[in-house]
Amino acid sequence: MMRILISRIGQSLLVIIVVYTCTFWLLMAAPGNPFIGEKQPPPAIIHALKVRYGLNNPWHAYWAYPWRVITRGDMGPTISYANWTVLDVIRSSLPISVSLGALALLIALWLGVALGMLGAVTRGHWPDLTLTVGSLLGISLPSFVIGSILLLVFSTYWALLPSGGWGDLAQVILPAFTLAAGFLAYIARLTRSGMLDEFSADYVRTARAKGLPPNRVIVRHILPNASLPVLSFLGPAAAALLTGSFVVEKIFAIPGMGEDFVNACLDKDIPLVLGIVMVYTVMLVGFNLLVDIAYAYADPRIS
Repeated sequence: MMRILISRIGQSLLVIIVVYTCTFWLLMAAPGNPFIGEKQPPPAIIHALKVRYGLNNPWHAYWAYPWRVITRGDMGPTISYANWTVLDVIRSSLPISVSLGALALLIALWLGVALGMLGAVTRGHWPDLTLTVGSLLGISLPSFVIGSILLLVFSTYWALLPSGGWGDLAQVILPAFTLAAGFLAYIARLTRSGMLDEFSADYVRTARAKGLPPNRVIVRHILPNASLPVLSFLGPAAAALLTGSFVVEKIFAIPGMGEDFVNACLDKDIPLVLGIVMVYTVMLVGFNLLVDIAYAYADPRIS
């Protein structure tokens, strides 16, 4: 187990380094100047601004940025938000995105597993056929289409839920379901296919021959093994959900990391874009690492 853990940590660090390198140099190579707006400042002022934000020497900035983050926990000031640091922006928006993503993850996991079990048990009947069509639509339709449909139905036609904002529980329901829809459909398909594979296993036939109730066979014997693919999928899914969806946050006017990232890209705010990308990368790698560890404990064949 320790050997697997060390190997996964090494791979995770390599992924973080590669993502940082690619993001940094792509931002440096992107056209545009964040210090030139409607009026062009004098060259001396532009140079002073580049020195202030550490952009005058890209090679020095490439090595100084991670060193500053590791030693001082400082990602530097932002360009587009006056008197704000990158950490200030992330601290204000990340909890909102994480809260939305956590609720969407719970919805996707619980409903996905429940619907997958229902589809496997009722294979060939109308609940299974409905699940198949619904999961196909959930995976195929992009989030902005699902969000628009939910807004039209529940906010415009029926006026049951608010169309946007953040703060009340009613304002969270539509964006959470929109964000969870694709992951819910995928988890349902994984659960259904995993359970169908386990139905014909020898240990299942043995459990049934011993006279165990069908519900106990499904919950105690089939579901733990059938949920291993779901466990593998939870790593990237949890990272994607907990960091929020930029499109969903834009549709429902949620002040999360999505809005900050879009504004930073439009303004070419290199420190803020780099900070958000690295936070997302660390979360993605961290969740994948936790899932690998959980998978090793859940599957005794992994040593």
